[in-house]
Amino acid sequence: MEASCRNFAANSRAALKNDTLQEALARLAHGFPEKRRQAIARLPEFDRLKRSGREIKDHVLDHLDAYLELFEARVLEQGGHVHWARDAAEARGTILGICRAAGARIMTKSKSMIGEEIAINEHLEAAGVTPVETDMGEYIIQLRSEPPSHLIAPAIHLSREQVADTFRDGHGNLPPDRPLESARDLLDEARSQLRSRFIEADIGLTGANMLIAETGSVVIVTNEGNADLTQTLPRVHVVLASIEKVVPTLEDATTILRLLARSATGQEITVYTTFSSGPRRPADPDGPEEFHVVLLDNGRTSMLGGDFHEMLTCIRCGACLNHCPVYGAVGGHAYGWVYSGPMGAVLTPALIGVEAAGNLGHASTLCGRCQDVCPMDIPLPRMLRHWRRLGAERRGAGPMIKAWAYVARRPWLYRLLAGLAVAALGALGRKKGRFRRLPLAAGWTGRRDLPAPEGGTFMGLWKSRRGK
Repeated sequence: MEASCRNFAANSRAALKNDTLQEALARLAHGFPEKRRQAIARLPEFDRLKRSGREIKDHVLDHLDAYLELFEARVLEQGGHVHWARDAAEARGTILGICRAAGARIMTKSKSMIGEEIAINEHLEAAGVTPVETDMGEYIIQLRSEPPSHLIAPAIHLSREQVADTFRDGHGNLPPDRPLESARDLLDEARSQLRSRFIEADIGLTGANMLIAETGSVVIVTNEGNADLTQTLPRVHVVLASIEKVVPTLEDATTILRLLARSATGQEITVYTTFSSGPRRPADPDGPEEFHVVLLDNGRTSMLGGDFHEMLTCIRCGACLNHCPVYGAVGGHAYGWVYSGPMGAVLTPALIGVEAAGNLGHASTLCGRCQDVCPMDIPLPRMLRHWRRLGAERRGAGPMIKAWAYVARRPWLYRLLAGLAVAALGALGRKKGRFRRLPLAAGWTGRRDLPAPEGGTFMGLWKSRRGK
């Protein structure tokens, strides 16, 4: 996927004018967040679990090399193969090499953001291997030739009517007058189209929610069961995972699983939670003949010990996206690459460079909600501010920032101008109590009204109350 992060402002303006997208995002605001709140309310020890989960991830990052080597050893002991990839090109080459060695023509895939990160679909298609997305959301956007717009709900930006139109265009083998009004209709049709692909596939590619070092196992969580069919029916199973996904033990994995589903979808546990350990044994009723794990770095080791080290504890639950007012206003495609929302605004420039994506640090109100809901307590606001500071150092301050700095360094002038502004706004807004439009504030009032001030400045109120 070619990055268009530099166009975030233009992408956002287009998203704000897209009525269908705005309706979809409005549904998101009342879906996952409320389910998460209810799930956490039923688990009194959630905060303790958060601390335990973060301690596990911190420990892993401090000993990442040892746990990755242990994981590799356990996979090899069970008859599997481990491939190390420094970057996207090496990962793509490795996967294509496995496909060619197996004579594969069709690859089924379960949802994998790492697959999007390395643009594996485009690479395989160019080499004559047909990738077939089997997650419902990913299948829809593959038919539309679009990237995912959310970590856990790739097609959240689409309406049911848009999905129906996509199926009518993409499934030319079916009667044109068939009913596609309900979610059940759409699911049944997707299943009918994918069933034969599962059976025909020579190779299956999955991601991994976790890699367990002590057992060499891969953990995959889904709500559709498509990943299970992807990894058990084809002759070859390839796991594509980034290096920070490793955890030490099965017990550690279960701790993080208790955090993951509740934070992501508000479930106590996902419908399918699958542990895979190597290829089929002689007594196994099913499973692949070959088991490969491709471990991807792609810039992650350069983050270790640095300003964005804590971003590597992310478990990809999507909670920060679901609660972010910026994501809720413009959706995922506006961010211009694979990862969106607060976690994407931090991770993307760390992976593809500040020149390409450093401006994403401004895709935030810095309200702090993202850190509040993060099960790993990642300090996303602090890291977003860091990207802003780096960007300012590279580009230099603009005229508005220079003017602000001039005033802020002179407290007497700041207090004078702030007092005049509050008094003027209070007088002008006294009748209606709010402003629908304001000069120099279109970015704010374009989406919401600005309440008229009802008292003095904050500093004035602070001074008066301290004097009592």
